[in-house]
Amino acid sequence: MVSDKAIPGSSTNSVETLTVKVGEDNIFLRKAGKGPPVLLLHGGACDSSDWIETMVALSGSYTFYAPDLVGYGRSDRNRDGYHLSDFTDSTKGLIEALRLDSPLAIVGHSLGGRVALDIALKHPDRVRKLALIDTTGFNRLARWGSFLGAVFFYVRRTLHRPQPFPRFLTDGEPDAHWVCLNRLPELKIPSLIIWNRHDPYYTVKGAVKAKKLMPQAQLEIMPGYGHAPHRTERETFNRLLLAFLGKP
Repeated sequence: MVSDKAIPGSSTNSVETLTVKVGEDNIFLRKAGKGPPVLLLHGGACDSSDWIETMVALSGSYTFYAPDLVGYGRSDRNRDGYHLSDFTDSTKGLIEALRLDSPLAIVGHSLGGRVALDIALKHPDRVRKLALIDTTGFNRLARWGSFLGAVFFYVRRTLHRPQPFPRFLTDGEPDAHWVCLNRLPELKIPSLIIWNRHDPYYTVKGAVKAKKLMPQAQLEIMPGYGHAPHRTERETFNRLLLAFLGKP
């Protein structure tokens, strides 16, 4: 494990950056706070910087770890593409390399939420709480979301800008959209689902279905438009997350 630097936060808080070897990959992550550990997993077009403001705001109560998923940001991207299992195995390896307390609270946005779900389903003894934000896995990508994603992809390619995400591989997957509604009743841990009412990528209908299927799920629907309520409604999101993490 190599310590990199500190990013100034408030007068009493800072975000440290680290690089951790997981298998053959170097995984970059940010760390902040004191208290029980919480893992933060970013979405499919983001990286760990997405979480900095939340980490600083809540760092008085928890120690937050926010990695760049393998293939993203400053972590290694050594393959032509990645399956869901690659993200899951890499994240599980990071948890082990950091020797984080088990079971662990995991917060995931979009792709990160699907990785969190996969860890909880495959290793239920490793996860004590889940917070899932506009997450992949509850329904298929909406047509408008597919269109927006394609537009952004081709604009970046036309401008010769690097894509922020690796290629997703779905060959051999039971569902190309990674939908896992049929397995949600297995999740018997406290879970918080946060969703924007008007999400162009994954409609709120999936969140409502998931709430009914997960035995201990709480659903909070934000009034706005977009795919990232943890950014657009940050204060409300931070309040909900802190209350959820603090529940016995």
